[in-house]
Amino acid sequence: MGCVQSSGVDEEAKARNDEIENQLRRDRMMAKNEIKMLLLGAGESGKSTVLKQMKLIHHGGYNDSERESYKEIIFSNTIQSMRAILDAMPSLDLSLNPSNDARRATILALPMQLEVDVMPRDVADSIRGLWSDPVVKEAVRRSREFQLNDSAVYYFNCIDRMSDPAYMPSDQDILRSRVKTTGITETTFKVGELTYKLFDVGGQRSERKKWIHCFENVTALVFLVSLSEYDQMLYEDESVNRMQEALTLFDSICNSRWFVKTSIILFLNKIDLFAEKLPRSPLG
Repeated sequence: MGCVQSSGVDEEAKARNDEIENQLRRDRMMAKNEIKMLLLGAGESGKSTVLKQMKLIHHGGYNDSERESYKEIIFSNTIQSMRAILDAMPSLDLSLNPSNDARRATILALPMQLEVDVMPRDVADSIRGLWSDPVVKEAVRRSREFQLNDSAVYYFNCIDRMSDPAYMPSDQDILRSRVKTTGITETTFKVGELTYKLFDVGGQRSERKKWIHCFENVTALVFLVSLSEYDQMLYEDESVNRMQEALTLFDSICNSRWFVKTSIILFLNKIDLFAEKLPRSPLG
């Protein structure tokens, strides 16, 4: 009787051991086929946009519900950009045409976040009228002198479409939208047998201390630099050039003990905006 009981216990232990061994083998196989990539770069270098592009390419894009959720972000980005221009005008020594005073008042009276599904007609009319003022366009031309979202002109030019009650954000509208990244976000997608895990972390200085949590077992590091920011200053410190900040940060990462055995990819981003800006703001 005792021998039979002992045999049963041994079989249970062996079964548990085999199960653990099989799970460990599966975990090793998964780890072998897993590519862990860390997206790093200064604020507004385009890390979140890369993740959106991965979703469009590998996750089937955005469904209607997800597109609807971007309306508030897009509307708010548009209003914040026009407000930034209006706020900067005194320091730029620029004055609106008096016919736009009421439109200016409409924009400045709005909250920073516009929580609506349809852009109000008076808001759309105000943005449309202000954007037709040559002085507003001159302020945009001098945007290196203040903080302006690089999607501003794109959204201003799309105001008729965006203010349509049936408006649904396009892929490009979503890619151009901007929400400050705080903390760490993970995006997973598969290409063939490989599973890619991309980690996006906040780029502003206050967020960088959180990067340390992503450093373990990183397969590759993608460092993004926005080429179009060569003539702009940091949002959090307007005495520091954004390109210089990116170079300093890249140097510190290349010389970090965490990345001695890590492949580092330098991703030069926003080349289209760089080419567009260069004629009106030459290098040097």
